[in-house]
Amino acid sequence: MYLTRFRVNTARPGARRLLSSPQSVHAAVMASFPGLLPTDTDGPRVLWRLDHNARAEVFLYVVSPGRPDLTHLVEQAGWPAAARDPETPGWQSRPYAPFLERLAAGETWAFRITANPVHHIRRKDGEPTKRTAHVTPVHQKGWLLDRQERSGFRVVEKAEEKRLLPEGRTHKGQKHHGDRYELMVRDQRAPSFAKGGDDPAKRNRVSLVTVTFDGHLEVTDPEALRRTLVQGLGKAKAYGCGLMTLASLPTTDG
Repeated sequence: MYLTRFRVNTARPGARRLLSSPQSVHAAVMASFPGLLPTDTDGPRVLWRLDHNARAEVFLYVVSPGRPDLTHLVEQAGWPAAARDPETPGWQSRPYAPFLERLAAGETWAFRITANPVHHIRRKDGEPTKRTAHVTPVHQKGWLLDRQERSGFRVVEKAEEKRLLPEGRTHKGQKHHGDRYELMVRDQRAPSFAKGGDDPAKRNRVSLVTVTFDGHLEVTDPEALRRTLVQGLGKAKAYGCGLMTLASLPTTDG
């Protein structure tokens, strides 16, 4: 497995076109693997995520079974002149397995994941259920918390004295966790794009709601967490959702 990071040059027109559609990013990511044909729907799982840290700081992260070649992305949305040096091709790719193998129960990490929090509802009796997006932070946090145990981690709880908001219930009875967890929801987006071939008449319109979760977790089941990190969490993985990454927590000295 490999973890790859690519910085997008947001000043380039090609980058702006790329970022306008998750379908375009998906196609560009999948084109990074010479052995993976466009029609190979049974190919290995490739996860990706865009981090919009600032207007001019956008990073593409990719987790993949093989090492990608992002030359075409550098030419379209990177810094081609700087990448002519073979030591700095325009992206960084590192083996992921050594990190995954070192994960151990009880460790705490900062995490980030962009996800598509959805649930199934039935508007009236006898009607088929319909997949619907969660659109409030309360429900979106609940979506992630409902999946933490089977995904191999536990979102860290804040100390009582650090909680600013009390727990309770919303007006519809949904449990409100207040400020209980080291968990933040941000960057909600609602991309809508065309999916299909070159014939506009045969294209389908895809609409999503995505959010980014930042927080702290404790490893409870290393094997399950490894699966989460390489297989993704939730729906819409082809469109930039499901990829969780971990980072060391900042140390606090005396």
